[in-house]
Amino acid sequence: MKSGYLVVFCTCPASAARGLSEMLLTRRLAACVNCLPGIESSYWWQGRIQHDQETLLVIKTRPDRFSEIQSAISEIHPYDVPEIIALPIVEGSDDYLRWIDNSLDETRIGGTGERPEQ
Repeated sequence: MKSGYLVVFCTCPASAARGLSEMLLTRRLAACVNCLPGIESSYWWQGRIQHDQETLLVIKTRPDRFSEIQSAISEIHPYDVPEIIALPIVEGSDDYLRWIDNSLDETRIGGTGERPEQ
């Protein structure tokens, strides 16, 4: 089990997705952020069921970055209560996990985020 890595989920309006992604990458809080547009979210808000079109951010990172990610997203996210939840990565290729580490550590050789060959 490789519990030293996380996938963090955050939903947001499409208009906020690029800014949130760029901020997380620039601050080296995330190695990669996938933006999945066009999801429909249904949820309880202020006593009513809401339905909204959103973008899902899928953020690859490590647990040591989670509290900073939570704070950073909360700073600029347009929602009062943004979804910021994390699941552990229980398995992954050694090359990809090493790439996550290198991408988060700007002092490491490879910290420029070179992506492993696909």
